Amino acid sequence: MADIFREVDEEVRREQLKRLWERYGYLIVAVCILIVAGVGGWRGYEYWQGKKAGQTATAYEQAVTLAQAGKYQEADAAFAKIAATGTAGYRVLARLRDAAELAQTDKKAAVGAYDSLAADASVGRTIEDLAAVRAGLLLVDTDPYADMRKRLEPLTAADRTFRYTARELLALSAWKSGDMNAARKWTDMIMTDPQAPAGTRSRAQILSELIAASGKG
Repeated sequence: MADIFREVDEEVRREQLKRLWERYGYLIVAVCILIVAGVGGWRGYEYWQGKKAGQTATAYEQAVTLAQAGKYQEADAAFAKIAATGTAGYRVLARLRDAAELAQTDKKAAVGAYDSLAADASVGRTIEDLAAVRAGLLLVDTDPYADMRKRLEPLTAADRTFRYTARELLALSAWKSGDMNAARKWTDMIMTDPQAPAGTRSRAQILSELIAASGKG
């Protein structure tokens, strides 16, 4: 008797499955096709991304070779192309390197390139700060302290990656501008910070002695 009931149950299930297939079979097939297409598409995208990354890496190496050979204009064009069309990481790297190469021939253009990076939130704060510091390095000998302070003072906070370089640049700028009190402020901030790099602290000490010798600090 139990076998009869089991056979009836199986027949009922088969009938239910048949009806479901007749009603929704095309949807099931469509879903399966979409899954297969999605997996294939993702694999294709991964392959394309890998190929593009390899091409960008090769182009970047070629641009570096041009720069090392002193072909700055050609290198600038190559880095600019990578910055516009390369993969994400290389785009940022190329923009930094392009600005560095511009500094060899056109300081104003280099500062503009660094400023563009420093204002681009998409690259992340570390790169923003690095670009701002590099622009400061190009301007420290020419720009007045007030302008340098506007550029770099936010970077001197305790949570900023390049705070020691920013403080050192501000100390030097203040000293060059004749503002010994400001110069003393920044050198003291460096020398009293136990985490300051030894080289930075040493240079701050030298500048502090120069301020003291001037009799104005």
